[in-house]
Amino acid sequence: MAVVEAYAELARRVLAGPARLGRTRLVAVDGPSGAGKSRFAAQLADALAGPLGGRPPVVHTDDLLDGWDDQVTFWPRLDEGVLAPLRDGEPGGYRRYSWVRQCFLPRPVPVPVAPVLLVEGVSAARAVVRPELTLAVFVTAPASLRLARAVARDGPEILPELRRWHEGERAHFAVDETATHVDLLVDGAPTLPHDADRYYVRLR
Repeated sequence: MAVVEAYAELARRVLAGPARLGRTRLVAVDGPSGAGKSRFAAQLADALAGPLGGRPPVVHTDDLLDGWDDQVTFWPRLDEGVLAPLRDGEPGGYRRYSWVRQCFLPRPVPVPVAPVLLVEGVSAARAVVRPELTLAVFVTAPASLRLARAVARDGPEILPELRRWHEGERAHFAVDETATHVDLLVDGAPTLPHDADRYYVRLR
């Protein structure tokens, strides 16, 4: 059953939860490409900004990929640069991949020690990190809509890589069983009327 819920209430839930990554509450926003993960993460970060006195950092896994073939194998880069330092109460950082230049940019992106960190992207809530998550979210939407969104965003020339990417997603999610282990399943293409800036639609 679909239910409309407020981002503000979810933000309170996150802040009331335990910090399992050092002093940081780690929130993973997972799901297939084009489902609406980035929007959900942005809205939740905005809702957290008030109680925290500032917007929490958001790491997008797409920024850590070494091109299309690094779909799920990027994880050591995230763990060593961001998660491991935060476990020890130290700031982390990573180098952002430029999809235009097809290389990692030289200037590191800092990730401070903060009460909350959001990690958004395919495989963000994978099994290896579940014990350290305060909240795991999976955003879903129909495959045809997700494909149309991605093409509208990046152009039809990406279709061959995108189809291969979707196959990789399906394989990963089937093995990882991500959607069955998350705390929150979100409808990324809701039909229930609601204010999308303040509310989301929960499926489970």
